[in-house]
Amino acid sequence: MPRTHKTLPRLFIDKDMSAGLRIDLDKAQTNYLVNVLRRGAGDRCVVFNGRDGAFLAGIEGASKKTVTLTLLEQSAAQTPPSDLWYGFAPIKRLDYIVQKATEMGAGTIQPVITRYVQNPRVNQAKLEANAIEAAEQCEVLSVPRIAPAIAFSQLIETWGEVHGDRALVFGDEESASSSPVDTLAGLEGRRIGLIIGPEGGFAPEERDMLRAQPYVTPISLGPRILRADTAAVAAMALIQAIAGDW
Repeated sequence: MPRTHKTLPRLFIDKDMSAGLRIDLDKAQTNYLVNVLRRGAGDRCVVFNGRDGAFLAGIEGASKKTVTLTLLEQSAAQTPPSDLWYGFAPIKRLDYIVQKATEMGAGTIQPVITRYVQNPRVNQAKLEANAIEAAEQCEVLSVPRIAPAIAFSQLIETWGEVHGDRALVFGDEESASSSPVDTLAGLEGRRIGLIIGPEGGFAPEERDMLRAQPYVTPISLGPRILRADTAAVAAMALIQAIAGDW
């Protein structure tokens, strides 16, 4: 994307896009652009839909009730969607977890209900809004898919049926502290999933179930006990740097 466009507001709009197309914004996006950002006719913004790349758009007409955009030109080609699957036990800071996973390049984000889960009630629409907001803020063009919450046991029992030969990495807080670099390097070229447990970790039977699966790769995340949200960012950074798209 041209550097001159990086300071412009970015909006996710789930409509097909092409140069010359006119788009009327919905009420929420109109309020954000006009009342929050104080933009009006003649101003520019960048829009994307996760399929057609990013487009420079001009604000053609603006009022407190509606804004009409004209797509002027494509400013960035569409990037391929990430294949990294990220599963997590929902914690209180769900918005943070989803935002950081989006920034780190997760392609699919799925809540996993474990025994010690802090927040078993998941609002999927809110998680999808969190992912879109993060994508708007960090120039991600492919918004991750938010998969429905799944019970831990069901995830493990159906892993091969749903995910095929994808490797599943998990941060094992009971593993002796060691470098995960060589372990993750062995997964380069493979499809990868990552699962992070709740605050307090996986229950003993869940950890045993994970370690018994041939597709699971446990890794150490160092000598310190990390918060669940910190562990997620650390593990995704390792995976992306060693065996992912970094």
